[in-house]
Amino acid sequence: MDGNDARTDAELIAAANAGDVAAFEAIYRRYRDWAVRLAWRFTGNEDDALDVLQETFAYLVRKIQAGQATRRLGLPLPGGFRLTSSMTTFLYPAVKNLSTVARRKSGRFHSDDDALAAFPAKDDPPAADSDLAAALASLPEGQREVLLMRFVDEMELSEIAEALAIPLGTVKSRLHNALDELRQNPRVKRYFRG
Repeated sequence: MDGNDARTDAELIAAANAGDVAAFEAIYRRYRDWAVRLAWRFTGNEDDALDVLQETFAYLVRKIQAGQATRRLGLPLPGGFRLTSSMTTFLYPAVKNLSTVARRKSGRFHSDDDALAAFPAKDDPPAADSDLAAALASLPEGQREVLLMRFVDEMELSEIAEALAIPLGTVKSRLHNALDELRQNPRVKRYFRG
């Protein structure tokens, strides 16, 4: 959480809906690093990731402004953006979709293993990083995505299901299969106990 503002995400969104610019800035500071790391993972390119970061928060601003306009016009629609899940659950699909667009526009494709190589694990020698990146790259895309959401983005299984718009059982199955496949991989077996 952002150390400068103790309010919850829901409180910050409510304040932003009321026009509090500082509340939006707190949300931005709280999630910008997460969003750019995620965008980097999808695009494999720093410039594209930074563009996606901007577009993601511009999207959030538009959501908030649409609610403000609705209230100003006195329309009988509910005013303001409503956060019905965690902020990462809301932002994940936006970052993913905007990253896909950025990758298409730039004509470049970089896989997750390229992005993972840029973020070495703590206390691991370089050879271990390449082994882990190769093992992750060998996973089917759906399994790799769920695994990274769970352990890199630290999302709960229900949040992953909501962010990807898939059943919880599918998330559990993909995660189980990914972990099982990694356990079987001799290059990364040392990461698993027992």
